[in-house]
Amino acid sequence: MAWSRLLAWWRLCLGLLSVLVCLAPCVNLQPAENINYNLVHSWADKLGMELFHLGDFITRRKEVQESFKDAKVVSRNGASIVDSMAKEIEMMMDLKVSAVRRIMDTAENTALSHQNDMADKMFSYYSAKEMLEPGDPVPPIPTPAPDMDKDIGEPLIYVQPKVVVLEPRPEFHNTPVNFSVSSVHVPVNVFDRAPDVIKAIQWSENLDQIFRDNYKNDPTLSWQFFGSSTGFMRQFPASKWRKDVPVDLYDCRLRSWYMEAATSPKDIVILMDGSGSMLGQRLDIAKHVVKTILDTLGTNDFVNIFTFDKEVSPVVPCFEDTLIQANLGNIRELKEGIDLFRPKSIANYTAALTKAFELLEETKLSSRGAQCNQAIMIIGDGAPENNREVFELHNWRDPPYKPVRVFTYLIGKEVANWDDIRWMACENQGYYVHLSETAEVREMVLNYIPVMARPLVLGRHDHPVIWSQVYADIEDTKLSDHLWDINQCEHQKADVLEYWQVQGRMLEPSEMHRRKYRRMKETWNQPVDSNVYQFMTTVSMPIYDRRENATRIANILGVAGTDVPINEIKKLLSPFALGVNGYAFIVTNNGYVLFHPDFRPIFQGYILKPAYNSVDMIEVELLDDDRPARDFNPVLMTIRDSIINQSTGSKWMLVKNHFDEMKRVARIKRQYYWTAIKKTPFTLVISYPEQYGVSHMDIRADQEIHRISIKGTNLRSVFSGKRWKIHPDWLFCKHSNRTFKTPEIELLYFLERMSEPGWRWPGSRSAMPPEHAAAMFCDRQLMQALVFDARVTGWFSNNTSFNSKDDKGNEFKQRFGVTVAFLATHSGLTRWHEFHSNAAEESGVGETFSQNNTRAIDEIWYKRAVDQHFVREESFVYSVPFDAGESNSEILVTASHAVFHNEGGKTAPAAVVGFQFQHSALYKLFHNITGNACAVDDKDCYILDNNGYVIISTRVHETGRFFGEVNGAIMKRLLEENVYTQVTVYDYQAVCFESKNDNNASSMLLSPLFHLLRVGKWLLHTALWYIVQLLQWAPGVSSHYADMYGDSNDTEPPPPEPHPEHHARNGNGHGKKDDDLWLRYLTLHRTRLKPCDMKRELYTLFNEKDNVVYNMTAHACERPFVVLPIPFSNLILLVIDQLCPRDGSVVLTVNPQPIDYHLSVNDSLACYKQAREFNRMRPHSCISRHANESGIKLCGKACSVYANLGLLLLCHILSRWL
Repeated sequence: MAWSRLLAWWRLCLGLLSVLVCLAPCVNLQPAENINYNLVHSWADKLGMELFHLGDFITRRKEVQESFKDAKVVSRNGASIVDSMAKEIEMMMDLKVSAVRRIMDTAENTALSHQNDMADKMFSYYSAKEMLEPGDPVPPIPTPAPDMDKDIGEPLIYVQPKVVVLEPRPEFHNTPVNFSVSSVHVPVNVFDRAPDVIKAIQWSENLDQIFRDNYKNDPTLSWQFFGSSTGFMRQFPASKWRKDVPVDLYDCRLRSWYMEAATSPKDIVILMDGSGSMLGQRLDIAKHVVKTILDTLGTNDFVNIFTFDKEVSPVVPCFEDTLIQANLGNIRELKEGIDLFRPKSIANYTAALTKAFELLEETKLSSRGAQCNQAIMIIGDGAPENNREVFELHNWRDPPYKPVRVFTYLIGKEVANWDDIRWMACENQGYYVHLSETAEVREMVLNYIPVMARPLVLGRHDHPVIWSQVYADIEDTKLSDHLWDINQCEHQKADVLEYWQVQGRMLEPSEMHRRKYRRMKETWNQPVDSNVYQFMTTVSMPIYDRRENATRIANILGVAGTDVPINEIKKLLSPFALGVNGYAFIVTNNGYVLFHPDFRPIFQGYILKPAYNSVDMIEVELLDDDRPARDFNPVLMTIRDSIINQSTGSKWMLVKNHFDEMKRVARIKRQYYWTAIKKTPFTLVISYPEQYGVSHMDIRADQEIHRISIKGTNLRSVFSGKRWKIHPDWLFCKHSNRTFKTPEIELLYFLERMSEPGWRWPGSRSAMPPEHAAAMFCDRQLMQALVFDARVTGWFSNNTSFNSKDDKGNEFKQRFGVTVAFLATHSGLTRWHEFHSNAAEESGVGETFSQNNTRAIDEIWYKRAVDQHFVREESFVYSVPFDAGESNSEILVTASHAVFHNEGGKTAPAAVVGFQFQHSALYKLFHNITGNACAVDDKDCYILDNNGYVIISTRVHETGRFFGEVNGAIMKRLLEENVYTQVTVYDYQAVCFESKNDNNASSMLLSPLFHLLRVGKWLLHTALWYIVQLLQWAPGVSSHYADMYGDSNDTEPPPPEPHPEHHARNGNGHGKKDDDLWLRYLTLHRTRLKPCDMKRELYTLFNEKDNVVYNMTAHACERPFVVLPIPFSNLILLVIDQLCPRDGSVVLTVNPQPIDYHLSVNDSLACYKQAREFNRMRPHSCISRHANESGIKLCGKACSVYANLGLLLLCHILSRWL
């Protein structure tokens, strides 16, 4: 019975199944119907309304807008602003020039009055490298007596270091200093007890008084210094020398401020002997000489290097027949070229000299190059003849004037033909030196500086004022390569430890890809602001020897100078006057930026880029014209020419502004104004958006500070409480003789002073020479706006609106996890209000926000909110950190909204309000609205922002990532359907990494040491293998590795498909090739830094109203998604049908990609740029000749010959028999 019933049920089930099969063709089960357009639309609307009501209530934006009702809106006059700023900078720079001129005058007079003093070898001075502080251990006096110095034939002198009290000062970046004395730095290649050196140290100690007087007259002065031609540098205030590198490489004579002041601009052709005798140590010395010469050149100099044997060849082939500007990028290219040079055959001096003279003549006739001094530098081991006819033809046409100086460097200990090569220098107003040791190269090469300075010294009265290009306060530019080498070594150390930890898994393609991506991501970190280096320009002047016996040799005593920190110049620019998204920058005569908001001189957070200070203005002002890379718009080139020629003008342009780590972009129309900073090579440029920058907020007369003070308002009371801060980088008020712990304390001090009777506003930030600098200064317009903003927004930080009795406030607080609401005004004021879940959190909540968000209009959330206002006024901008998915802590969503004030048909941004709330609460809200529709496997739901970054995803680890890396195929469709627009942004300040390995087969034949190097490399590999094996037995390494090199949760594009060989494993999980693989990947593959160009493909929403794409429904797998804007926000809602096949091979990324210029094998980016060089303005000062110079016969010492009787006798015997 039971069996028959079961059988009946079975037949019934089969019947029903057959019916369903028959009806199947009539039922539409296409995946696209899983996405209901109307349902998605309701989700977007509900989510938008919920978030908007939250923001509207939390920020009290209507009340904020009402608070500014008494303000007025006025037009911004760009021409007046740029002119006013330029005058402020000019006055400040005049102060620095006056200080340097006093140092120069004092130095020349002091040297003259002490000309008959005897050098005291026991003279004690404050050595920057040896001086002691109280409490430091005193080094013991050496006993027995020091050994004999072989060079000078006398016992070495020991003088006990002097003791000095040093105190950290904020104006010197908290460097411990002493304002009573100066300290002396002596390079390692200079003997401080040599008569000429110690005598100059003695008399220059009298400069301390003028240093102190200068600082008293102008307390804004930075470091003052005197760089002596003997090599030492006297610096005030006294401080200990920093040691950024293991060896002290600093020599003031190699710094741009010294070189450019000591010599006028110069064109130099370097000729390097390529004969077969230039091998071994001679070749090393010769290359060292060339590199040292290159280190003495600046951006106003031009140079090229040729090697000569039977033929004359440039070391960089693409630099043929031209002189190139001596900027850091080109100098680096020349140094790399000289490193690859190998001598070949007999040297043809005639052809080399002819080539050099013809190139210099052509440069002068074509008005290229420096158009001032010209010189030929010859490096070789002897010339077969003096080539008199070449000099007569090219250099002696107009006696006694000889337009080209010749400097010769004879290389080698045993040289025979020294007289001809010396003759070349002496007969052509140059200098000759003989070099036999690498250690003497720097000092000998620097002998050419006094010779080039002779026309300056003979003129005596003309002291050119030189302003240097921007540079970092480091000892040597080679520090970048040193730091990069250390970085690579640290990576290898980490790899070795990781290999012990994970063994074969480390060699999996996915692991290798993850590690490579993580390290590349580190190199993309290019902060604009950094505390690692202090960037500055320096003003300097030459100091001449005016002693009577000096005329015959025309000696230069040195250079006086003072630093001008870039940050101090920025403080004079009054960013408040330019408004949000407005900025200013300075351009030099070469077209390079002194500073710019997109000037990114460092990468990886602490390493200087190899060509960091030669960034052209057209490389940072990116026009929105869709041109290919380095195809610059003629309009932009015309503006650049006007700027470097120091004209005054204005222009508007459509530009692309990238921001937020170069991951977002805005396309806007900007106004530009520019004018010269008189008596300097600089031009000031300002820019602001035309859409909302043409007008700005202003206060009415009855709201001015003195009027509200008369009415009884306590100025300090409008800044009550602790929930407010002001922009830390803006100059509200300053006191020349006082420093304050925080900007807020400084502001309160000045508010009290303003309340006192008799307060008068200082008229200028800087005083005109003679320097009677005011004790304090306040920016009147900025302070008036700040006090007004503080008065009308004082209610914002109070808790009265959000007390415990406020049910709606508690509801929002609990539902959304709101942590803080904030307000930032156009005057740099930031206020905030914390939301506490309990009283215990009262003291700590809000501290994180107030520490990281104090820059008001310069904060990214402020700028984005103002831009969003013109997309939709009633909307908030939402964002999460890019690394939110990688963080283990609570993710916070930041929302911001711009408040504009309207009057008389004009509108201007007054403030931005916003709040932060927990991402988990937003996700919960989204889940509640969508139900379980997005939680099932057949749908993927995303909330994306206006630049394509994930705000909400069902997979939390995708939060913050660019959607093109998550689902490239759908992102591509969004791009094709005009949901997003792709914007290409070029990065002309990028850094690439070139392998140091030379795989050229010819080098193996040319170098007999190549096979020895291969043996050394094998030994290194073997040693590394044993180290790894030993680590497997070392206890505690695992825990140490886990602490220091634990796996991160970095997200990156998917790795490539694994190679089949990686799947072939033996019984222990290791393939036969693993031993070779781990050695290949764990061996340090050294690379060198290289300037390069990159591009990023960035994205922004296509913000046309009523975009038809938002009305389109899903259609099977042809369009397996629905996308809709979320009202009142910068967000879109994207729902994807997961049942449709997904093309995982499509990946769109915002990461930088190298630009392929289709260069030939021997060409580089430097070659490409040289072929498209830009115009430049030459310095006004050029002193290259003087009538009395022909009377100076000093041109270097002849070669010393040491006779050995035995050798002479042997030579005589051999000459008789052979």
